[in-house]
Amino acid sequence: MTASLTELSLDELSIDTLRLLAVDAVEKAKSGHPGAPLGCAPIAYLLFHKLLKHNPAHSKWADRDRFVLSNGHASALLYSTLFLSGYNVTLDDLKSFRQWHSRTPGHPEYGHTDGVEVTTGPLGQGIAMAVGMAIAEKHLAAVYNRPGFELVNHHTFALLGDGDLMEGVSHEASSLAGTLGLGKLIFIYDDNLISLDGPTELSYTEDALERFEAYHWHVQRVTDGNDLVALEAAIEAAKAETTKPSIIAVRTVIGYGSPKAGTNKVHGEALGAADTAATKKFYGFPEDQSFYVPDDALANWRKAIDRGATLEGEWKQLFARYATEFPDLAVEFDRTQKGVRRTGWEKAIPSFAPGKPQATRNAGGAILNAIADVVPELFGGAADLTSSTKTIFKPGASFHVDPAGRNIFFGVREFGMAAAVNGIAAHGGLVPFGSTFFVFSDYCKPALRLAALMQVHSLFIFTHDSVALGEDGPTHQPIEHLMALRAVPGMTDFRPADANETAAAWRLALERTGPSFFALTRQDVPVIDPATHDVYAGVSKGAYVLGDTASPQVILIGTGSEVWPAVEAAKLLAAEGVAARVVSFPSWKLFEEQTPEYRASVLPAAVPKLAVEAGATLGWWKYVGQDGDVIGLDRFGASAPGAKVMAELGFTAENVAARAKALVKK
Repeated sequence: MTASLTELSLDELSIDTLRLLAVDAVEKAKSGHPGAPLGCAPIAYLLFHKLLKHNPAHSKWADRDRFVLSNGHASALLYSTLFLSGYNVTLDDLKSFRQWHSRTPGHPEYGHTDGVEVTTGPLGQGIAMAVGMAIAEKHLAAVYNRPGFELVNHHTFALLGDGDLMEGVSHEASSLAGTLGLGKLIFIYDDNLISLDGPTELSYTEDALERFEAYHWHVQRVTDGNDLVALEAAIEAAKAETTKPSIIAVRTVIGYGSPKAGTNKVHGEALGAADTAATKKFYGFPEDQSFYVPDDALANWRKAIDRGATLEGEWKQLFARYATEFPDLAVEFDRTQKGVRRTGWEKAIPSFAPGKPQATRNAGGAILNAIADVVPELFGGAADLTSSTKTIFKPGASFHVDPAGRNIFFGVREFGMAAAVNGIAAHGGLVPFGSTFFVFSDYCKPALRLAALMQVHSLFIFTHDSVALGEDGPTHQPIEHLMALRAVPGMTDFRPADANETAAAWRLALERTGPSFFALTRQDVPVIDPATHDVYAGVSKGAYVLGDTASPQVILIGTGSEVWPAVEAAKLLAAEGVAARVVSFPSWKLFEEQTPEYRASVLPAAVPKLAVEAGATLGWWKYVGQDGDVIGLDRFGASAPGAKVMAELGFTAENVAARAKALVKK
């Protein structure tokens, strides 16, 4: 096929304009992925031009359809589509693709580019985040919709490739989606038979659609990715299926129209000048002109602006009538969409009296339920561990049974859970959480990183936070996990020492807007007396003085359950005439946000310091200095009762006191 522009239909002209804009963006950058845009442009055109409910002038309209480019390496396709549709993406942005300070980075980034719903590129996670978005839509519809008032009524679309479906997280998330019956979730699978290394048959030979049938999905095939009629019919059929999620496998040709079409050579590198010119010749576009946008094509694409304004205008009229009929619900909907809490919600947070020790995981469960009514946007569950992590609303319906229910049983799908939580958060209107044992944060880690990169309000509740969990042994005892997650930029860490610090951590996690994680104990720990310590104020600063003397000779720093051997050690030291300050250090992130003066007041430079934490010692030297000391773990744990393990590994008041005395003698 070599056509002239005058011979093309308006649809063809618009699609080919999209294709070649993406090619030019990649070519100018000398970097990127032109293959998927050339093959998938008809899909993007059909969605954004005709089928998607969206408003380019208001990319955050609450009831828009969500579009997730799970194969985020095809970002040139998305950016070009957004520009042509009328989003706040310019032709100059396309010309600066993948450059410093560009609004068009190598992979789509949430909050960075108008119209980008989530950060994608690590394959498979876009699938799981789309599942999370569909969960959010179904829950919010059940909570807010009333007969005649479909306030929440939108679909979530994801465009994905073979690599997405190879990744294990896609299996976790897709299985969950089928179980939950997410009827407004539609996947469009770019089934082009090519991956980066070559034909997919090298590594991927199963019938993917049979797999989705087993997941209880609605399954369709479209044999020609350029057939707009067949594509539209399949998407409309997917919309009509309301009890199951849908997947449409579309046979495309990677790099369609280029000399490298159908090969892996067009997957992940620019075409080069000669092949770019040949591709433009194939489509009948000027071979010597880059970023060429025919007026007719642009005008056709930009019809999305008027169409979107009409769609949102109709919704606003619906909302106005809704607000008259259901004023309280309307206020709640508006509040949660803005991501603000109810005034005075924090008064529902319980305070715990000293006396009977309790595990911080138990305190966390009590706090979650105490604030449930005043923070109705809290929504989540665990990876088949609610009885252990205590992250369940009681009483409370299961989302699977009643979509208005707030408890999600994610199953043993830690990565899928964490990525879905990010999708729920990115959707808006909810503050989601997921929970599991701390050691299994390893399974969640790629999603935790994306949560921090996106700065979405995802909460991750990890329990059984140290070797003190005991008999399950080293496979279940976290060592390096605290330091690994503290190293993630933008992630707030909370390892509270007791029930009241846990309450403060919950309040702070809900007051902040980015992601946070909690590391909570299985074992019981003492309770700080709230009458003698302003625990919230202390935790809000990351670290604070829990016990002090007039002129401390040594500072004992503890986190979580290790605050308590430090407290007891200070008593032993006092009996021997050594004055010790005890510092509780629940959050490195919050401590680093404080002024240098405050940090120095808690950890003065002239006083030797001993940190005590049942985890990796790496990183603590920043606070204790080279002349300080750390009681930690640079080995794996062991299977035995928790108290025995802690004692054998040195987390006793006697050992802390002995190591502190050694510092004082220096």
